[in-house]
Amino acid sequence: MLLTFATVALVGGLTAGLVVWAPWIPPPVLRPAGLVAGPATANSISFRWSPPTGPLPDKYLILSDGKVIASVAGTATSYMRVGLTPAARYRYRLRAVRDGKRSPLSAVVAMSTLTPPIAQARLQGSWIVRLTYTRRISIRGARHGTLFWQAVPACAAGACDVSILVQADRHSFTASLIRAGAVYRGHVVVNFLPCGKGANSIPDPATLTFRIRVTAAAGKHQWWAATSLAGTMTENSSYVSNGASYCPASTAKATLSGRPS
Repeated sequence: MLLTFATVALVGGLTAGLVVWAPWIPPPVLRPAGLVAGPATANSISFRWSPPTGPLPDKYLILSDGKVIASVAGTATSYMRVGLTPAARYRYRLRAVRDGKRSPLSAVVAMSTLTPPIAQARLQGSWIVRLTYTRRISIRGARHGTLFWQAVPACAAGACDVSILVQADRHSFTASLIRAGAVYRGHVVVNFLPCGKGANSIPDPATLTFRIRVTAAAGKHQWWAATSLAGTMTENSSYVSNGASYCPASTAKATLSGRPS
């Protein structure tokens, strides 16, 4: 009896030890933890996390808005995403995967891309610009109202000089604008109305001088785009004459305010 009891006790002890070890049962896939936001730029974010205390996963799945957007090796402890919209907020979660099994989702890590200064905003695309005259001296013709602008070309990177194709009533012209920070300046000579009528009419060119400032911007795809502008347009015409008739010098100044169409 004593031997049988000892044998049973020994077998029971070994069984208990085997249950504790359970080497044939894979350890659980632990939930990723310790997510912390890292450095960001206007077009990128990064974050990191803590490695698990147990076996490493085969990979980590990166999720945004509930969708898997990328995966990294199980040895990784950080992630960077590029090609993002400036001044935008993003939220991410992780899920570890080992041998086809997935962990619970991690806590959310939230971060934002940086907001560039107004001076870096691109002036491009279609615009509706309101023209309001504030000073008129001997100016002929009514050209105030709404102007339609098309700013080209699209900048390859960041902000750049542009040309604006302007349509106003029955007139259209193109002006080149040189950029200095958030301010654009340029001038163009146009012929709105002739001096005189019929066979006695002669050209009466006017010089238009623009000074435009970008006043607001927002992220659009991967770039920082102007969303409003304000400025002035000065119109100057010189004295012209053909002997039979003449037109006096004229000056006008208008304010400009615009938004993308």
